[in-house]
Amino acid sequence: MAILGLGVTGGSQDRTDLGAAQWLVKSSTTHEMTRYLISFPSGAMDHIPREELPAVGKAAHAVVQEAMDAGVWVFGGGLAEDVEPVMVAGDRTITAGTYLQTREFNGGLTVLDLPSREAAEEWAAKIATACRCAQEVREFMPDPAVGN
Repeated sequence: MAILGLGVTGGSQDRTDLGAAQWLVKSSTTHEMTRYLISFPSGAMDHIPREELPAVGKAAHAVVQEAMDAGVWVFGGGLAEDVEPVMVAGDRTITAGTYLQTREFNGGLTVLDLPSREAAEEWAAKIATACRCAQEVREFMPDPAVGN
């Protein structure tokens, strides 16, 4: 095992030597992966005739299954557009609506654990083909504390 955290690496130290906030145990058989958000706004699918939506759903689910089988699937789904978003402040004040710049964040999203941006672009192309619309690819910032 390699112990990684706050610049400390090595297999001879154990958890108690480093303190709870300074360690992350990672098996030497795993490799670093980056999480990618692949998404599209619902309006991107407006060109698809209603009668073709079941076929699009079937194709999308096939790509999801492929990602699961490949071991890269983290999370995905479509946002419920009939439920209005709300803003929740630290004092628990709830306000209808959302940030102005995120009003168009609706539609579908997928989070995949991948070895490279090129791999993310390959998966985005598969999703784009299944959903019949272009996909946006964004990379999550590295954060070992949450598995990124």
